[in-house]
Amino acid sequence: MARLGYATVGSNRLDEAKAFYDAWFAVAGIAPAFDHPSGGRVYARDGSIAFGVLSPFNGEAATAGNGIMISFLCGTPEEVDALYTKALSLGATDEGAPGYRGGSPFYMSYFRDLDGNKLCAYFVRA
Repeated sequence: MARLGYATVGSNRLDEAKAFYDAWFAVAGIAPAFDHPSGGRVYARDGSIAFGVLSPFNGEAATAGNGIMISFLCGTPEEVDALYTKALSLGATDEGAPGYRGGSPFYMSYFRDLDGNKLCAYFVRA
């Protein structure tokens, strides 16, 4: 069965983006795995690549996709809160504070990184 292997976002501010993601991912135990040839960085957890922030391969400016969002599953609502708070402290912009959505079992938070890429940290109640 196919499953999501990893995700990448583009950045026009790679040094700032790497500092943002280094600090933000540290909250979730995701660490830099290696620097990408584009000047970006690839991150991993438990030996598996999870995410990359890169300069676009085609050499054009990075732009945030309208309707594209990358979500990170958390083990507890407190982890969602911590990732949301850390993101905002690093300069991310709020797109929706942590909380359960519409009576669902999904506890979610939304924010945009320094380049406008939409990210989500979420927990699913059993």
